[in-house]
Amino acid sequence: MTSSQYTQLLYKNRYIIVLFALLLAMAAAAGGKNITFSSDYRVFFDKSNEQMAAFERLQNTYSKSDNVLFALLPKSRDAFDVNTIKAVGQLTEAAWQLPYSSRVDSITNYQHTSATEDDLIVENLIENPDEANESQREYAKEIALSEPLLIKRLVSEKADVTAVNVTVQMPTGDEKAVRILMEKSRELISMMEEDYPDIEFALTGLAPLSNAFAESAERDITTLIPMMFVLIILTLGFLLRSFTATLVVVLIIFMSILTAMGMFGWAGRVLSPPTTVIPTIVMTVAIAGSIHILISFFNGLKLGMDKLAAMEHSMKLNFKAVFITSVTTMFGFLSMNFSEVPPLRETGTTVSIGVIAAFIFSVTFLPALMLILPIKAKTIDSEKASLMARYADFIIRNHLSLFIASIVLAIALIAAIPLNKINDEFIGYFDTSTQFRKDTDLVAQRLSGIYTIEFSLQSKDSDGISEPDFIRDLDNFSGWLKGFEEVENVFTLSDIFKRLNKNLHGDDASWHRIPDSKELAAQYLLLYEMSLPYGLDLNDQINVDKSAVRVVVTLKNISSFRTLEIEKAAQDWLAENTGFDAVYDSSPNIMFSHIGARNVRSIIEGSLLALIGISLLMIGVLRSLKLGLISLIPNLLPAAMAFGLWGIFYGNLGLSVTSAIGMTLGIVVDDTVHFLVKYRIARLEKQMSPQDAVRYAFTHVGMALFVTTFVLVSGFMILASSSFLMNAQQGVFTAMTLGIALILDFVFLPSLLLLSEERKHEKQQAL
Repeated sequence: MTSSQYTQLLYKNRYIIVLFALLLAMAAAAGGKNITFSSDYRVFFDKSNEQMAAFERLQNTYSKSDNVLFALLPKSRDAFDVNTIKAVGQLTEAAWQLPYSSRVDSITNYQHTSATEDDLIVENLIENPDEANESQREYAKEIALSEPLLIKRLVSEKADVTAVNVTVQMPTGDEKAVRILMEKSRELISMMEEDYPDIEFALTGLAPLSNAFAESAERDITTLIPMMFVLIILTLGFLLRSFTATLVVVLIIFMSILTAMGMFGWAGRVLSPPTTVIPTIVMTVAIAGSIHILISFFNGLKLGMDKLAAMEHSMKLNFKAVFITSVTTMFGFLSMNFSEVPPLRETGTTVSIGVIAAFIFSVTFLPALMLILPIKAKTIDSEKASLMARYADFIIRNHLSLFIASIVLAIALIAAIPLNKINDEFIGYFDTSTQFRKDTDLVAQRLSGIYTIEFSLQSKDSDGISEPDFIRDLDNFSGWLKGFEEVENVFTLSDIFKRLNKNLHGDDASWHRIPDSKELAAQYLLLYEMSLPYGLDLNDQINVDKSAVRVVVTLKNISSFRTLEIEKAAQDWLAENTGFDAVYDSSPNIMFSHIGARNVRSIIEGSLLALIGISLLMIGVLRSLKLGLISLIPNLLPAAMAFGLWGIFYGNLGLSVTSAIGMTLGIVVDDTVHFLVKYRIARLEKQMSPQDAVRYAFTHVGMALFVTTFVLVSGFMILASSSFLMNAQQGVFTAMTLGIALILDFVFLPSLLLLSEERKHEKQQAL
């Protein structure tokens, strides 16, 4: 079917097509009712993820490690002054009443042990915080600063900061639970701030982390989409200068978004912070095909054609190019399915659906509606075409020097790629302006970090944790861990065994060592457990049959690369120096570190496959191996050059940047395709010289390329304003890549075409 026949068919059935397209979009949009939202950081991991499975096993074996940590930073810089101790006691009592609270730990209710003759005394370190005198507080301070289970965990080395840690048992799948918990936690802080104006309070932990994901997603939805919508309206209005055309494009954008998100709902997907960007991305990429079709349509009207002829002209010039760019963009986004991060896979698939929907609506709904609605021909500024012609002349005159300059710049930026390193810090996903990030950074600087590694160490038998050899291996491992400068605290049962041994030998410091026999150690442990109050038992450290223990290593806020190094070193040390029956480790920090490293490899594999598919498609559609290969250069260079720039100005590669590789690969092809299609039409159908063909391509598609890239870059830069840095960095990198791609398509590509075809054309002319 020729473009003329296709357009005639659209014209004859224009009303039916418009109605059917609207009904199709509405039917797809109905799936939106099935969309639910999750802010749980676990959405980043498949259930089959090795580290996720280990973490769930830890959570099921021991008590949950989800927590809310209240840090108290007194202006007096003394965590044991009268006011602060009173505040800690009040906060400790109040925290038991928080929703889902299962355990509260602080310096006041720390279960301090001592001995009176043969009796073990287990009691709160500060029994009555409201009435604690100076000597009691000084005694508590001395104990706390010498206790491994407290230092750099609930009290700082300088004793200027302390914390109340609340362990919470969050219900699975209840999104409101985290919000309720955070609302009550913030209310509690507000109350404490009123009562204690000389103390600064900060809130961090895994529950606030999940809540921060939710709040960042809400901000993005309520700000980024409206910002992008306004930008598109203004850009289209300026470019098209037609209310009707602008309205049609806006309708296509909405229909594409509704189709994509509706299918997201029909598939039963769960919206999460990384997937909240889908509407913004679809809105950004859905506009390109419509703009190219409309500009050519208005150019036809300006040449005196009637509406039907102008649309035939436009479809002839653009249908193939719009189809190719839609398919290549889809390939790029589908390559995100190689990611190990479910939200990234869902983003790639859903945006691909939006891209295909935008193509279908652009070549059916748009021309049909434009042929129905009244249109004025006075829409195109002749200056735009003459500007592009003058620019083409500049390129033609200077193509050799511009080609060399482009190559030099590309080599310089590509040489900077090694400056990048794979690194992902999940605290770094949040902008420093967010309250969670402020509080977490403050607590990390003054007290302890939120990053941990949790080990489960298995003995050979039930009650095996009381074996002296087991405790000795545990103690040696804990001591080895403390040798890392990044390690803040090691929470280990061996410290409790040594303390109990000392207590039950008259508090003689020389007995602060591992018990000599299993029977003695087991008796100590039983006596200690029986003395602990409800809620402060050892379930967070010991499994049910006392065959395994959990060791929690608290780290400074370090890179994912360094986290993996420490984990690997720990596993190697355990294998070489201990006799544990089984060992496994995990934590949110470990989970994010592993998936960040693996995601780079999987995304690169997906991008290579997408590149092969795009290359074959380009060669086939252009029907020229030479042009197909030429097209690869300006399609590959932008991402490589962007990585170089990223290495110079930032240097860390995480989930956000690596996931943008396939995304940008599919999009940057668009400009190259439109330019080459117009160039090929000029060369083959109009028998133009390479110089005239370049001039023809610029005058017929140059302004559209500039405007569509402007919209794309602006859209992704709006995404860069997200407080969720994973989305923001993705936006910056993509915008940077698209900007470089436009420069290459406007400078490098035409120069390369002229250099590769000038001599061939001259020989043909000579014959």
